[in-house]
Amino acid sequence: MSVTAVRGNDALDHRGTPPPRSPEQRKRALGLDRGAWFLLAPALIPILVLSVGPLLYGISLAFTDAQAGRTTSTKFLGLANFTDLLHDSLFWQSFKIGIIWAVSVTALQFLMSLGLALLLNQNLRFRWLARTLALVPWAMPEVVVGIMWRLVYHPDAGILNKVLTQLHVIHQNVDWLTGLSVALPAVIVVGVWAGMPQTTVVLLAGLQNVPVELTEAANLDGAGIWRRFTNVTWPAIKPVVISVTALNFIWNFNSFGLVYVLTQGGPGGKTQLPMLFAYDEAFKYGQFGYAAAMGLGMVAVIAVLLTLTLRKKLNEETA
Repeated sequence: MSVTAVRGNDALDHRGTPPPRSPEQRKRALGLDRGAWFLLAPALIPILVLSVGPLLYGISLAFTDAQAGRTTSTKFLGLANFTDLLHDSLFWQSFKIGIIWAVSVTALQFLMSLGLALLLNQNLRFRWLARTLALVPWAMPEVVVGIMWRLVYHPDAGILNKVLTQLHVIHQNVDWLTGLSVALPAVIVVGVWAGMPQTTVVLLAGLQNVPVELTEAANLDGAGIWRRFTNVTWPAIKPVVISVTALNFIWNFNSFGLVYVLTQGGPGGKTQLPMLFAYDEAFKYGQFGYAAAMGLGMVAVIAVLLTLTLRKKLNEETA
């Protein structure tokens, strides 16, 4: 056998096998190049200091008896805060209100945003103006939105009572934000109005990615509006719907500023969302450790609920 043939066989034996890399090449392949870390440092340091650091500190507080104004050292309690949390009826009442709030606001946001996105996706006159106006609530801070709606809901000078009285829907002024039976629905309306723009934008982007050829083909086949939506549009935007709904649920469940400005959790705790309850425990009663345990417990419960829900949705898609 010739040397050429042997070399040819060696080449065949090692075909497709990459040559051994030096340690420096392996570091670069793993993203461990010092130059890259140097460039990422300005972005990573604020995240570590302002996000990761406080998060880890808050988790550590959940296992202690940390309180405001204490002169004695903080003690490690283990799972004692979580045990107390399981038997705290006030917390579970706020958790129930938080679930009602998050589900209601998320569902109504989605339905109304989907209708608005479908409308804005049509070839209408002044569509650019309508899209711009639809984003107005998104540009307003939560505090401004809360103050504005407090004026709308004002029992004596509010425009809502005035309009409903002129339409003979109500016969006397309603105190929307302090009435035990109407406070939570009134706050839900504000939450839906404030959260619609971002949901509308996301759904509109999904609708614009629906293949026009499929819609035109379904139209030529005689499919009506509903059949075109269920057979063409909905399957195309379903992944977007799942993502935006999951994110909206997390954001709505963690709402604080809007409800705090509107009702501060009243009347009688009817709008006491879990974040408001934890805020009161920490900064009103000084129970930092217990409040941190509440936050950690809520994160765990919501993570489990979302994981089960998203897994079910993904299994339905792949089935």
